[in-house]
Amino acid sequence: MQFFSARRRFGDLDEQEIIALAISSEEDDARIYRSYAEMLRQDYPDSARIFDGMADEEDRHRQQLIDLHGARFGTVIPLIRREHVAGYYARRPVWLVQNLGIEQIRAEAEAMERQAEQFYLAAARRTRDAATRKLLGDLAAAEAGHGHLAGELAEEHLDDGARAAENRQAHRQFVLTWVQPGLAGLMDGSVSTLAPIFATAFATHDTWTTFLVGVAASVGAGISMGFTEAASDDGELSGRGSPLKRGVASGVMTTLGGLGHALPYLIPDFWTATAIAFVIVFFELWAIAWIQNRYMETPFFRAAFQVVLGGALVLAAGIVIGSG
Repeated sequence: MQFFSARRRFGDLDEQEIIALAISSEEDDARIYRSYAEMLRQDYPDSARIFDGMADEEDRHRQQLIDLHGARFGTVIPLIRREHVAGYYARRPVWLVQNLGIEQIRAEAEAMERQAEQFYLAAARRTRDAATRKLLGDLAAAEAGHGHLAGELAEEHLDDGARAAENRQAHRQFVLTWVQPGLAGLMDGSVSTLAPIFATAFATHDTWTTFLVGVAASVGAGISMGFTEAASDDGELSGRGSPLKRGVASGVMTTLGGLGHALPYLIPDFWTATAIAFVIVFFELWAIAWIQNRYMETPFFRAAFQVVLGGALVLAAGIVIGSG
């Protein structure tokens, strides 16, 4: 057990260390904003300019702090970063945030500003030097006003047309990367596993054997669909996004689609398990039709007719083969 932490408590930092911590934090935040800008620049150029402006503001704060440190303590700034201080707010790695979408990136930036404001308020209370206290208070107010700054930048760079275009692009990318592969997987898992599962069920009337066949068919199909989707297109030319994301979406949804009507066969009674499996199949097929209507703009009744008819034919084939 570790009784002593290598990190310092914020309350134990002196004024020079607090200023040094603020300098490194401002530098980190500017780099994060610029990383956000670069991630968004190709698909969301207007929002990228917003984060460029935020990064420039953080740079100005950092320079103010460096000037203050030079006036009070000299040019040698102690090396102290947020990970050296216990309880100090952490920043999530950029590569985690970049997968969450543009709205989540904006929300992450707002959270960063609130945390920075709280830090400067706490830091101002810890100093007795009038100039330092004034600057830290001003920076707290500036961080609180970053939401206003973001609003001003948004008004400058994001008119209604630009915002609508970015929202359409974000929706399109979500559909291409997650919905299409996931829907294909759900359809394959829900429909293609009907025949082997129900053929086994009606051939053996053994629920445990049926369950094992269902799990094997679902997992096998999920692995196959996942690898096929990931290997079929690297996303560079098609714009469909990361092959890993698409492979995960397709593989997971394929497996879930098959497991949905395999799990009821954990129930020992054959007819009870089969009746529940029929109900689950019905909801699976209607869920596929709803997703097609919601995200692919397929008329609902046409989608329902196609999916339900196809599923019913596969189900009937499985029952006929198993009963033969």
